[in-house]
Amino acid sequence: MLKVRNLHAYYGKSHILQGVDFSVEEGEIVSLLGRNGVGRSTTVKAIMGEVAPQGSILFKGEEIAGKPSFEIAHRGLGYVPENRDIFPTLTVRQNLLLGIKSGQVQGRWTIDEMFDMFPNLAERADVHGGVLSGGEQQMLCMCRTLMGDPDMIMIDEPTEGLAPKIVEQVGDLLEEIASRGVAILLVEQKLSVALRISHRLFVMGHGRIVYEGTPDSLMQSDDIRAEWLEV
Repeated sequence: MLKVRNLHAYYGKSHILQGVDFSVEEGEIVSLLGRNGVGRSTTVKAIMGEVAPQGSILFKGEEIAGKPSFEIAHRGLGYVPENRDIFPTLTVRQNLLLGIKSGQVQGRWTIDEMFDMFPNLAERADVHGGVLSGGEQQMLCMCRTLMGDPDMIMIDEPTEGLAPKIVEQVGDLLEEIASRGVAILLVEQKLSVALRISHRLFVMGHGRIVYEGTPDSLMQSDDIRAEWLEV
């Protein structure tokens, strides 16, 4: 589904990504772990075209490195940014409708399904997005992206600042997304969430991948966790 090879990215003269390599298969949940500042968010931004990439990014067998974000999205790659970027003056329902691509036929998801999974959104369907809680805004942002029927979705820190109950709901939603054949690249700070739902894990350090393995293998790698993850 996604193959990243020798990916580099810069902010000015700062060399942030220094040869990142990883892949995500169809229907797979892959987590990108690491401490703040190691390049996890820059990686998904470079894939999505929000940061200029150098290297190869193959999505469904086609090179997308350097293409504009709107074109990448239309090819079926969804992106949920860390800043919960909703339209605050539009209602929950209107936000969801905006997620549907022009000319899109019926996809994997409907608004009714979004409301069934998240009753809080259903209860506030006609409320402006700007008055929702942080957790509700995160749910809305994820659901709006799903309305575009992506084949893969990249999600940056979806559980940050959320209550434990909402964190559990996010994990359940991610598993449901993957069960419908949608691949997921998850940037996550909470190791417990990543270990529970991921098929594979990549750990980043100093702008490159320093570890790849399964949740079980990472739990057995005390040295990796101590060096690259634990504070």
